[in-house]
Amino acid sequence: MSPSRVLSRQFKSAAHGLSIAAWLLGLSACASVPTKVIQATAMTLPPAWAAAPDQVAGAGLELQWWARFNDRVLTGLVTSALQANHSIEGALGALRQALALRDVAAAGLRPGLNVSGQRSAGTGAGNRFAATLDASWELDLFGATHSALAVSQATVRASAATLAAVQVSIAAEVGLAYLTLRGAQAQLTIAQENLISQQESRQISQWRTHAGVASELEVEQARAAAEQAASQMPGLQTTIRQASHALAVLSGEPPTTLLNLLTAAAPVPRATGTLALTIPADTLRRRPDVRAAEQQVLASTARVTQADAARAPSFRLSGNIGLQALGLGGLGGSASRVGALLASWPLWDGGAGLAQVKAQQAALDQASSHYRATVLSALREVEDALVALEGDQLRLLRLEQVTEAAGNAKRMAMQRYRSGLVDFQNVLVTQRVHLSSENSLANASTDLGADHVRLYKALGGGWQASPDYFDLSKP
Repeated sequence: MSPSRVLSRQFKSAAHGLSIAAWLLGLSACASVPTKVIQATAMTLPPAWAAAPDQVAGAGLELQWWARFNDRVLTGLVTSALQANHSIEGALGALRQALALRDVAAAGLRPGLNVSGQRSAGTGAGNRFAATLDASWELDLFGATHSALAVSQATVRASAATLAAVQVSIAAEVGLAYLTLRGAQAQLTIAQENLISQQESRQISQWRTHAGVASELEVEQARAAAEQAASQMPGLQTTIRQASHALAVLSGEPPTTLLNLLTAAAPVPRATGTLALTIPADTLRRRPDVRAAEQQVLASTARVTQADAARAPSFRLSGNIGLQALGLGGLGGSASRVGALLASWPLWDGGAGLAQVKAQQAALDQASSHYRATVLSALREVEDALVALEGDQLRLLRLEQVTEAAGNAKRMAMQRYRSGLVDFQNVLVTQRVHLSSENSLANASTDLGADHVRLYKALGGGWQASPDYFDLSKP
Protein backbone atom coordinates (compact mmCIF):
# COMPACT_ATOMS: atom_id res chain seq x y z
CA MET A 1 0.00 0.00 0.00
CA SER A 2 1.36 3.43 -0.89
CA PRO A 3 2.23 5.95 1.82
CA SER A 4 -0.50 8.32 0.58
CA ARG A 5 -3.17 5.67 1.10
CA VAL A 6 -1.84 4.91 4.57
CA LEU A 7 -2.04 8.57 5.56
CA SER A 8 -5.52 8.85 4.08
CA ARG A 9 -6.76 5.87 6.07
CA GLN A 10 -5.20 7.22 9.26
CA PHE A 11 -6.86 10.61 8.67
CA LYS A 12 -10.28 9.00 8.18
CA SER A 13 -9.80 6.91 11.32
CA ALA A 14 -8.86 9.97 13.36
CA ALA A 15 -11.81 11.94 11.96
CA HIS A 16 -14.16 9.10 12.90
CA GLY A 17 -12.69 9.05 16.38
CA LEU A 18 -13.17 12.80 16.77
CA SER A 19 -16.82 12.51 15.76
CA ILE A 20 -17.32 9.89 18.46
CA ALA A 21 -15.56 12.19 20.91
CA ALA A 22 -17.91 15.04 20.03
CA TRP A 23 -20.91 12.79 20.63
CA LEU A 24 -19.56 11.72 24.01
CA LEU A 25 -18.89 15.35 24.95
CA GLY A 26 -22.51 16.19 24.27
CA LEU A 27 -23.73 13.38 26.50
CA SER A 28 -21.32 14.21 29.30
CA ALA A 29 -22.47 17.83 29.31
CA CYS A 30 -25.93 16.62 30.31
CA ALA A 31 -24.55 14.31 33.02
CA SER A 32 -22.06 16.74 34.63
CA VAL A 33 -22.81 17.86 38.18
CA PRO A 34 -21.85 21.47 38.88
CA THR A 35 -19.42 21.85 41.78
CA LYS A 36 -20.19 24.38 44.53
CA VAL A 37 -17.03 26.30 45.38
CA ILE A 38 -17.18 27.59 48.94
CA GLN A 39 -15.62 31.00 49.54
CA ALA A 40 -13.98 29.91 52.76
CA THR A 41 -11.54 32.80 52.99
CA ALA A 42 -14.25 35.48 53.17
CA MET A 43 -14.30 36.60 56.82
CA THR A 44 -14.98 39.91 58.53
CA LEU A 45 -11.84 41.08 60.35
CA PRO A 46 -11.53 43.86 62.95
CA PRO A 47 -9.96 47.08 61.65
CA ALA A 48 -7.50 47.30 64.55
CA TRP A 49 -6.38 45.47 67.68
CA ALA A 50 -8.44 46.15 70.78
CA ALA A 51 -5.45 46.10 73.15
CA ALA A 52 -2.27 47.92 72.20
CA PRO A 53 0.23 49.17 74.84
CA ASP A 54 2.07 52.44 74.34
CA GLN A 55 5.18 50.56 73.25
CA VAL A 56 3.30 49.02 70.32
CA ALA A 57 2.80 51.22 67.26
CA GLY A 58 3.73 51.61 63.62
CA ALA A 59 3.37 49.16 60.77
CA GLY A 60 5.68 46.25 60.06
CA LEU A 61 7.44 43.47 61.95
CA GLU A 62 11.07 42.52 62.25
CA LEU A 63 11.85 39.04 61.00
CA GLN A 64 14.62 38.40 63.53
CA TRP A 65 12.78 39.55 66.64
CA TRP A 66 15.34 37.93 68.95
CA ALA A 67 17.87 40.62 68.01
CA ARG A 68 15.69 43.12 69.92
CA PHE A 69 16.73 41.45 73.21
CA ASN A 70 20.41 42.42 72.63
CA ASP A 71 21.57 39.04 73.92
CA ARG A 72 24.28 37.29 71.94
CA VAL A 73 23.63 33.92 73.50
CA LEU A 74 19.93 34.07 72.65
CA THR A 75 20.70 35.11 69.07
CA GLY A 76 23.18 32.27 68.69
CA LEU A 77 20.75 29.71 70.11
CA VAL A 78 17.91 30.76 67.82
CA THR A 79 20.21 30.79 64.79
CA SER A 80 21.50 27.30 65.59
CA ALA A 81 18.00 25.95 66.13
CA LEU A 82 16.72 27.32 62.83
CA GLN A 83 19.64 25.65 61.06
CA ALA A 84 19.78 22.28 62.83
CA ASN A 85 16.42 21.56 64.45
CA HIS A 86 15.12 18.19 63.33
CA SER A 87 11.49 19.29 63.14
CA ILE A 88 12.52 21.99 60.67
CA GLU A 89 14.51 19.42 58.67
CA GLY A 90 11.43 17.18 58.58
CA ALA A 91 9.22 20.03 57.36
CA LEU A 92 11.81 20.85 54.71
CA GLY A 93 11.77 17.22 53.57
CA ALA A 94 7.98 17.35 53.30
CA LEU A 95 8.32 20.46 51.12
CA ARG A 96 10.79 18.72 48.82
CA GLN A 97 8.39 15.80 48.54
CA ALA A 98 5.51 18.12 47.67
CA LEU A 99 7.63 19.78 44.97
CA ALA A 100 8.49 16.40 43.46
CA LEU A 101 4.84 15.31 43.49
CA ARG A 102 3.89 18.57 41.82
CA ASP A 103 6.32 17.77 39.02
CA VAL A 104 4.72 14.33 38.72
CA ALA A 105 1.29 15.94 38.34
CA ALA A 106 2.64 18.41 35.77
CA ALA A 107 4.11 15.56 33.73
CA GLY A 108 0.57 14.23 33.20
CA LEU A 109 -0.15 17.19 30.93
CA ARG A 110 2.63 16.27 28.52
CA PRO A 111 2.77 13.49 25.93
CA GLY A 112 4.49 10.24 26.82
CA LEU A 113 7.04 8.45 24.63
CA ASN A 114 8.23 4.85 25.01
CA VAL A 115 10.64 2.78 22.96
CA SER A 116 10.88 -1.01 22.97
CA GLY A 117 12.94 -3.60 21.11
CA GLN A 118 12.58 -7.33 20.47
CA ARG A 119 14.65 -10.12 19.00
CA SER A 120 12.92 -13.32 17.86
CA ALA A 121 14.31 -16.47 16.32
CA GLY A 122 13.49 -16.65 12.61
CA THR A 123 12.50 -19.76 10.67
CA GLY A 124 15.10 -19.02 8.01
CA ALA A 125 18.74 -18.17 8.12
CA GLY A 126 18.78 -15.70 10.98
CA ASN A 127 16.98 -13.80 13.71
CA ARG A 128 14.36 -11.10 13.25
CA PHE A 129 14.73 -7.73 15.00
CA ALA A 130 11.90 -5.31 15.78
CA ALA A 131 11.78 -1.83 17.31
CA THR A 132 8.67 0.13 18.26
CA LEU A 133 8.31 3.79 19.21
CA ASP A 134 5.04 4.46 21.09
CA ALA A 135 3.62 7.93 21.80
CA SER A 136 0.49 8.76 23.78
CA TRP A 137 -1.21 11.86 25.09
CA GLU A 138 -4.29 12.04 27.29
CA LEU A 139 -6.47 15.00 26.38
CA ASP A 140 -7.51 16.89 29.52
CA LEU A 141 -10.82 18.09 28.12
CA PHE A 142 -12.61 18.21 31.47
CA GLY A 143 -9.74 19.49 33.60
CA ALA A 144 -9.01 16.40 35.69
CA THR A 145 -5.26 16.57 35.15
CA HIS A 146 -5.16 20.34 35.54
CA SER A 147 -7.10 19.97 38.79
CA ALA A 148 -4.56 17.41 40.01
CA LEU A 149 -1.80 19.89 39.23
CA ALA A 150 -3.71 22.61 41.10
CA VAL A 151 -3.94 20.28 44.10
CA SER A 152 -0.20 19.70 43.96
CA GLN A 153 0.56 23.40 43.66
CA ALA A 154 -1.63 24.22 46.64
CA THR A 155 0.02 21.39 48.57
CA VAL A 156 3.45 22.86 47.80
CA ARG A 157 2.37 26.26 49.10
CA ALA A 158 0.82 24.64 52.18
CA SER A 159 4.03 22.68 52.83
CA ALA A 160 6.09 25.85 52.47
CA ALA A 161 3.78 27.63 54.92
CA THR A 162 3.99 24.67 57.30
CA LEU A 163 7.78 24.89 57.18
CA ALA A 164 7.53 28.58 58.05
CA ALA A 165 5.13 27.79 60.90
CA VAL A 166 7.63 25.30 62.31
CA GLN A 167 10.37 27.93 62.10
CA VAL A 168 8.19 30.44 63.96
CA SER A 169 7.36 27.87 66.63
CA ILE A 170 10.96 26.71 67.12
CA ALA A 171 12.27 30.27 67.41
CA ALA A 172 9.59 31.04 70.01
CA GLU A 173 10.33 27.85 71.96
CA VAL A 174 14.02 28.75 72.10
CA GLY A 175 13.17 32.24 73.32
CA LEU A 176 10.81 30.99 76.02
CA ALA A 177 13.23 28.28 77.21
CA TYR A 178 16.06 30.80 77.37
CA LEU A 179 13.97 33.26 79.36
CA THR A 180 12.96 30.45 81.74
CA LEU A 181 16.62 29.59 82.26
CA ARG A 182 17.69 33.18 82.90
CA GLY A 183 14.71 33.76 85.16
CA ALA A 184 15.56 30.69 87.24
CA GLN A 185 19.18 31.85 87.45
CA ALA A 186 18.02 35.25 88.68
CA GLN A 187 15.87 33.61 91.35
CA LEU A 188 18.77 31.34 92.32
CA THR A 189 20.98 34.39 92.79
CA ILE A 190 18.28 35.96 94.97
CA ALA A 191 18.00 32.77 97.01
CA GLN A 192 21.77 32.62 97.50
CA GLU A 193 21.93 36.25 98.60
CA ASN A 194 18.96 35.71 100.91
CA LEU A 195 20.67 32.64 102.41
CA ILE A 196 23.74 34.73 103.20
CA SER A 197 21.53 37.35 104.82
CA GLN A 198 19.71 34.71 106.84
CA GLN A 199 22.99 33.20 108.01
CA GLU A 200 24.17 36.61 109.14
CA SER A 201 20.92 37.09 111.07
CA ARG A 202 21.39 33.68 112.67
CA GLN A 203 24.92 34.60 113.72
CA ILE A 204 23.71 37.85 115.26
CA SER A 205 20.93 36.04 117.15
CA GLN A 206 23.47 33.59 118.56
CA TRP A 207 25.70 36.42 119.74
CA ARG A 208 22.74 38.10 121.38
CA THR A 209 21.74 34.84 123.06
CA HIS A 210 25.23 34.33 124.45
CA ALA A 211 25.13 37.90 125.71
CA GLY A 212 21.89 37.16 127.54
CA VAL A 213 19.81 39.74 125.66
CA ALA A 214 17.95 37.20 123.47
CA SER A 215 16.47 33.75 123.80
CA GLU A 216 16.96 30.49 121.98
CA LEU A 217 13.64 31.20 120.23
CA GLU A 218 15.33 33.82 118.07
CA VAL A 219 18.13 31.42 117.20
CA GLU A 220 15.70 28.75 116.06
CA GLN A 221 13.68 31.26 114.09
CA ALA A 222 16.83 32.41 112.30
CA ARG A 223 17.86 28.82 111.63
CA ALA A 224 14.43 28.01 110.17
CA ALA A 225 14.59 31.07 107.92
CA ALA A 226 18.04 30.07 106.66
CA GLU A 227 16.95 26.51 105.91
CA GLN A 228 13.85 27.82 104.15
CA ALA A 229 16.07 29.93 101.89
CA ALA A 230 18.36 26.98 101.18
CA SER A 231 15.42 24.71 100.32
CA GLN A 232 14.53 26.82 97.28
CA MET A 233 17.86 26.24 95.53
CA PRO A 234 17.55 22.60 94.40
CA GLY A 235 14.29 23.28 92.57
CA LEU A 236 15.75 26.32 90.82
CA GLN A 237 18.87 24.36 89.85
CA THR A 238 16.65 21.65 88.40
CA THR A 239 14.76 24.23 86.33
CA ILE A 240 18.04 25.63 85.02
CA ARG A 241 19.33 22.20 83.98
CA GLN A 242 16.04 21.24 82.32
CA ALA A 243 15.89 24.52 80.38
CA SER A 244 19.47 23.93 79.24
CA HIS A 245 18.48 20.44 78.09
CA ALA A 246 15.53 21.85 76.16
CA LEU A 247 17.68 24.44 74.41
CA ALA A 248 20.21 21.80 73.37
CA VAL A 249 17.55 19.51 71.92
CA LEU A 250 15.93 22.43 70.09
CA SER A 251 19.34 23.05 68.52
CA GLY A 252 19.54 19.44 67.37
CA GLU A 253 22.13 18.46 70.00
CA PRO A 254 22.20 16.00 72.94
CA PRO A 255 20.65 17.40 76.16
CA THR A 256 23.89 18.09 78.04
CA THR A 257 25.71 19.85 75.19
CA LEU A 258 25.01 23.43 76.32
CA LEU A 259 25.60 23.04 80.07
CA ASN A 260 29.01 24.73 79.97
CA LEU A 261 27.74 27.57 77.78
CA LEU A 262 24.77 28.33 80.00
CA THR A 263 26.26 27.68 83.44
CA ALA A 264 27.25 31.29 84.10
CA ALA A 265 24.29 33.35 85.27
CA ALA A 266 23.20 36.35 83.20
CA PRO A 267 20.41 38.92 83.59
CA VAL A 268 16.97 38.25 82.18
CA PRO A 269 17.03 39.93 78.75
CA ARG A 270 14.48 42.61 77.96
CA ALA A 271 13.21 43.64 74.54
CA THR A 272 14.19 47.17 73.59
CA GLY A 273 12.63 49.72 71.30
CA THR A 274 9.08 50.08 70.05
CA LEU A 275 7.33 47.10 68.54
CA ALA A 276 5.86 47.73 65.10
CA LEU A 277 2.37 46.25 64.96
CA THR A 278 0.43 45.65 61.76
CA ILE A 279 -3.35 45.69 61.36
CA PRO A 280 -5.15 42.34 61.79
CA ALA A 281 -5.55 41.72 58.05
CA ASP A 282 -1.83 42.17 57.40
CA THR A 283 -0.97 39.98 60.37
CA LEU A 284 -3.12 37.14 59.06
CA ARG A 285 -1.49 37.42 55.65
CA ARG A 286 1.88 37.00 57.31
CA ARG A 287 1.05 34.15 59.69
CA PRO A 288 2.21 30.90 58.06
CA ASP A 289 -0.43 28.72 59.72
CA VAL A 290 -3.18 30.86 58.19
CA ARG A 291 -1.45 30.61 54.82
CA ALA A 292 -1.25 26.85 55.15
CA ALA A 293 -4.93 26.58 56.06
CA GLU A 294 -5.86 28.76 53.09
CA GLN A 295 -3.87 26.58 50.70
CA GLN A 296 -5.58 23.49 52.10
CA VAL A 297 -8.91 25.06 51.17
CA LEU A 298 -7.66 25.69 47.64
CA ALA A 299 -6.37 22.11 47.40
CA SER A 300 -9.72 20.74 48.60
CA THR A 301 -11.54 22.88 46.03
CA ALA A 302 -9.34 21.47 43.27
CA ARG A 303 -10.00 17.93 44.51
CA VAL A 304 -13.74 18.50 44.14
CA THR A 305 -13.20 19.58 40.53
CA GLN A 306 -10.92 16.61 39.96
CA ALA A 307 -13.46 14.15 41.34
CA ASP A 308 -16.21 15.67 39.21
CA ALA A 309 -14.03 15.53 36.10
CA ALA A 310 -13.29 11.86 36.74
CA ARG A 311 -16.96 11.09 35.98
CA ALA A 312 -16.58 12.49 32.45
CA PRO A 313 -15.17 10.65 29.42
CA SER A 314 -11.41 10.45 28.96
CA PHE A 315 -9.61 10.57 25.62
CA ARG A 316 -6.14 9.44 24.70
CA LEU A 317 -4.28 9.98 21.45
CA SER A 318 -1.81 7.21 20.73
CA GLY A 319 0.45 6.24 17.87
CA ASN A 320 3.44 4.06 17.18
CA ILE A 321 6.07 3.45 14.57
CA GLY A 322 7.22 -0.15 14.17
CA LEU A 323 10.40 -1.26 12.40
CA GLN A 324 11.24 -4.85 11.49
CA ALA A 325 14.29 -6.34 9.76
CA LEU A 326 16.37 -9.51 9.57
CA GLY A 327 19.38 -7.61 10.87
CA LEU A 328 20.07 -4.62 13.10
CA GLY A 329 21.37 -2.63 10.17
CA GLY A 330 18.11 -2.95 8.26
CA LEU A 331 15.77 -1.52 10.88
CA GLY A 332 15.56 1.81 9.12
CA GLY A 333 14.42 0.38 5.83
CA SER A 334 10.72 -0.13 6.49
CA ALA A 335 8.19 1.20 8.95
CA SER A 336 4.57 0.76 9.90
CA ARG A 337 2.62 3.60 11.48
CA VAL A 338 -0.51 3.32 13.57
CA GLY A 339 -2.58 6.11 15.09
CA ALA A 340 -5.73 5.98 17.21
CA LEU A 341 -8.01 8.01 19.43
CA LEU A 342 -9.07 6.00 22.46
CA ALA A 343 -12.06 7.04 24.55
CA SER A 344 -13.52 5.67 27.77
CA TRP A 345 -16.50 6.74 29.81
CA PRO A 346 -17.77 5.22 33.08
CA LEU A 347 -21.44 4.91 32.09
CA TRP A 348 -22.37 3.10 35.30
CA ASP A 349 -20.23 2.73 38.42
CA GLY A 350 -22.91 2.10 41.00
CA GLY A 351 -22.77 5.73 42.19
CA ALA A 352 -19.10 5.55 43.22
CA GLY A 353 -18.11 8.62 41.18
CA LEU A 354 -20.86 10.81 42.59
CA ALA A 355 -20.09 9.57 46.10
CA GLN A 356 -16.46 10.54 45.58
CA VAL A 357 -17.54 14.06 44.61
CA LYS A 358 -19.64 14.31 47.76
CA ALA A 359 -16.74 13.04 49.84
CA GLN A 360 -14.45 15.72 48.44
CA GLN A 361 -17.09 18.38 49.03
CA ALA A 362 -17.29 17.26 52.66
CA ALA A 363 -13.49 17.46 52.87
CA LEU A 364 -13.75 21.00 51.49
CA ASP A 365 -16.23 21.87 54.23
CA GLN A 366 -13.77 20.56 56.80
CA ALA A 367 -10.91 22.58 55.32
CA SER A 368 -13.11 25.68 55.33
CA SER A 369 -14.00 25.20 58.99
CA HIS A 370 -10.35 24.62 59.86
CA TYR A 371 -9.39 27.81 58.06
CA ARG A 372 -11.96 29.88 59.93
CA ALA A 373 -10.91 28.34 63.25
CA THR A 374 -7.26 29.12 62.46
CA VAL A 375 -8.09 32.74 61.71
CA LEU A 376 -10.06 33.17 64.93
CA SER A 377 -7.32 31.46 66.94
CA ALA A 378 -4.73 33.78 65.40
CA LEU A 379 -6.79 36.85 66.31
CA ARG A 380 -7.19 35.61 69.87
CA GLU A 381 -3.47 34.85 70.27
CA VAL A 382 -2.52 38.39 69.29
CA GLU A 383 -5.15 39.99 71.54
CA ASP A 384 -4.14 37.74 74.48
CA ALA A 385 -0.47 38.57 73.97
CA LEU A 386 -1.19 42.31 73.84
CA VAL A 387 -3.27 42.19 77.01
CA ALA A 388 -0.60 40.16 78.83
CA LEU A 389 2.13 42.53 77.66
CA GLU A 390 0.24 45.59 78.87
CA GLY A 391 -0.54 44.03 82.24
CA ASP A 392 2.97 42.74 82.89
CA GLN A 393 4.51 46.11 82.01
CA LEU A 394 2.42 47.77 84.73
CA ARG A 395 3.11 44.93 87.16
CA LEU A 396 6.86 45.23 86.60
CA LEU A 397 6.81 48.96 87.36
CA ARG A 398 4.91 48.40 90.61
CA LEU A 399 7.14 45.53 91.70
CA GLU A 400 10.27 47.61 91.14
CA GLN A 401 8.90 50.15 93.63
CA VAL A 402 7.83 47.42 96.06
CA THR A 403 11.27 45.79 95.94
CA GLU A 404 13.02 49.09 96.57
CA ALA A 405 10.82 49.84 99.59
CA ALA A 406 11.12 46.29 100.95
CA GLY A 407 14.92 46.46 100.69
CA ASN A 408 15.00 49.70 102.64
CA ALA A 409 12.72 48.22 105.32
CA LYS A 410 14.92 45.14 105.59
CA ARG A 411 18.08 47.17 106.11
CA MET A 412 16.46 49.42 108.72
CA ALA A 413 15.02 46.46 110.63
CA MET A 414 18.43 44.77 110.76
CA GLN A 415 20.12 47.95 111.97
CA ARG A 416 17.55 48.38 114.72
CA TYR A 417 17.78 44.73 115.72
CA ARG A 418 21.55 45.03 116.11
CA SER A 419 20.96 48.06 118.31
CA GLY A 420 18.34 46.21 120.35
CA LEU A 421 15.53 48.56 119.36
CA VAL A 422 13.29 45.89 117.78
CA ASP A 423 12.85 42.17 118.27
CA PHE A 424 13.85 39.50 115.77
CA GLN A 425 10.28 39.06 114.53
CA ASN A 426 10.48 42.41 112.74
CA VAL A 427 13.64 41.27 110.99
CA LEU A 428 11.99 38.04 109.83
CA VAL A 429 8.95 39.87 108.47
CA THR A 430 10.99 42.39 106.50
CA GLN A 431 13.26 39.65 105.15
CA ARG A 432 10.30 37.59 103.94
CA VAL A 433 8.68 40.61 102.30
CA HIS A 434 11.90 41.57 100.56
CA LEU A 435 12.54 38.02 99.36
CA SER A 436 8.99 37.71 98.06
CA SER A 437 9.19 41.04 96.24
CA GLU A 438 12.54 40.13 94.64
CA ASN A 439 11.18 36.79 93.43
CA SER A 440 8.06 38.48 92.10
CA LEU A 441 10.18 41.05 90.29
CA ALA A 442 12.29 38.32 88.68
CA ASN A 443 9.15 36.46 87.64
CA ALA A 444 7.60 39.62 86.21
CA SER A 445 10.74 40.37 84.21
CA THR A 446 10.71 36.82 82.82
CA ASP A 447 6.99 37.02 82.08
CA LEU A 448 7.43 40.33 80.27
CA GLY A 449 10.10 38.85 78.02
CA ALA A 450 7.90 35.82 77.39
CA ASP A 451 5.02 38.17 76.50
CA HIS A 452 7.17 39.76 73.82
CA VAL A 453 8.13 36.35 72.44
CA ARG A 454 4.51 35.18 72.34
CA LEU A 455 3.46 38.42 70.67
CA TYR A 456 6.16 38.05 68.02
CA LYS A 457 5.00 34.49 67.42
CA ALA A 458 1.34 35.52 67.25
CA LEU A 459 2.22 38.21 64.71
CA GLY A 460 4.00 35.65 62.53
CA GLY A 461 7.53 36.88 63.17
CA GLY A 462 10.57 34.65 62.99
CA TRP A 463 10.57 33.39 59.42
CA GLN A 464 11.46 34.66 56.00
CA ALA A 465 10.04 33.30 52.76
CA SER A 466 12.61 31.80 50.43
CA PRO A 467 11.95 32.24 46.70
CA ASP A 468 12.52 28.52 46.21
CA TYR A 469 9.64 27.66 48.53
CA PHE A 470 6.96 29.61 46.70
CA ASP A 471 8.24 29.64 43.13
CA LEU A 472 5.66 27.68 41.14
CA SER A 473 6.53 29.15 37.78
CA LYS A 474 8.32 25.94 36.78
CA PRO A 475 5.90 23.07 37.43
